[in-house]
Amino acid sequence: MTASRQKAPFPGAVALTKLGVYDWEASDGVCGGSPHMHTASTEAYLVLAGTGRVETVTSSRYESHDLAPNDLLWFSPGTIHRIVNTGDLDVLAIMQNGGLPEAGDAVLTFEADIIADPERYARTAALDGGPGPASEALAHAARTRRDAALAGYQRLKDAALAGDFDAVDQFQRDAVRLVRSRVPEWQDLWNKRIAPEAARTEQWLADLAEGRFSHFKEAAVSRTAPASPQQIFGMCGMLQKWDSGTQA
Repeated sequence: MTASRQKAPFPGAVALTKLGVYDWEASDGVCGGSPHMHTASTEAYLVLAGTGRVETVTSSRYESHDLAPNDLLWFSPGTIHRIVNTGDLDVLAIMQNGGLPEAGDAVLTFEADIIADPERYARTAALDGGPGPASEALAHAARTRRDAALAGYQRLKDAALAGDFDAVDQFQRDAVRLVRSRVPEWQDLWNKRIAPEAARTEQWLADLAEGRFSHFKEAAVSRTAPASPQQIFGMCGMLQKWDSGTQA
């Protein structure tokens, strides 16, 4: 049986990514990914296997959240977070507003002088191949980027633990300045891809309230294939992404 082509992104415009969290040890002796913050999207981690934790810094507190299989942890925009791998940690990352994070919604916690300079930020955040085999070069670039983000994060974490949240506030202000020029692009993406999902459901509910169900005629089954047969280097680990609307 052949499945129909899906006409829209994942329902609700969410995005799914399987994440094998890095087991690279950092300067503080802890293994894990690159600390960062999303400016316009809520994210969730569903633990598939292994153990770890998520460290979070907000405008009012630092917290550490243990992770074990079947745990589901949500964090909303403005939450600085660092995922830590204490034992073969695999998670399913569920992201609101699929497309916005890929368009730059996430800001890595580099030091303040890097965050304040868009060109320097872009260079530090890039995964340049460099010499040597691609996998080794990209691994080195990803690890270097992780360590740069960790340096700025450690300063924010230490300040939060001391009850001083001025540094967190400054990072958030700098992050907004960094992404502000990209917001029109995000708004266009929202209008074309994300908002129609909510409008579609609104129309379905209106129809059902009147006893109509014409949208049932568009019922379909879709199979979504991985975007690539190989995992790729991400901010927090090796990623397996899925396309939406793939013909089975």
